[in-house]
Amino acid sequence: MIPSDHVTPRENSMARAASLALAGALGFGLGVWATRPRRRVVENRAGFRDPLERFAPEQSQAFMRRAIANARKAGVEERTGGPFGAVVVDRRGEIIGEGSNRVVANHDPSWHAEMEAIRNACAAIQSRTLEGCVLFASSEPCPMCLAAAHWARLDGIVFASTVDDAATYGGFDDAFLYEQFTRPAPARQFPISTILRDEAVEVWREYAAQPDNPSY
Repeated sequence: MIPSDHVTPRENSMARAASLALAGALGFGLGVWATRPRRRVVENRAGFRDPLERFAPEQSQAFMRRAIANARKAGVEERTGGPFGAVVVDRRGEIIGEGSNRVVANHDPSWHAEMEAIRNACAAIQSRTLEGCVLFASSEPCPMCLAAAHWARLDGIVFASTVDDAATYGGFDDAFLYEQFTRPAPARQFPISTILRDEAVEVWREYAAQPDNPSY
């Protein structure tokens, strides 16, 4: 934590800018954490209030068991990473992407099951968005995976075990990350600074001046 009496007004301004940027990227994840109970009930792009309404109960259970099988593969059978698995299901009820945690095997802290499932689903349908699809994850997604689900425009997420379960049995303390993002930047344990904004904004101006930029 950075002592408040050591932060100048300019540093406070820069910190607020960095904080807003992170909050925008991870707002989806923070919303999930802030609204209890854990099962989110909000109107989404597809018009349904709960992703479990998309499929029959036996279908949803089958998709989740596939995600759990991928978790067992990662954490117990092949030991490629933590016991996390995921699948992406399209509106027809077909699995178009699967993922298992491969953080250890691939020496990649971003290789989470949800990230792999999203990447594989996008590759399978040759699209950078997954509108009409639902992500089934064996465990409650971390802030990074929640942000990826948001950017992929998934219609919703269904998970099985919770953040608390992952902490109890595996020592995965995602709750700490959620809590950190609720704090202003100077109060976080991970230090954040900013420099050369003008030069970076110049690239944004050049980008904005181009015709036909892709829509995110």
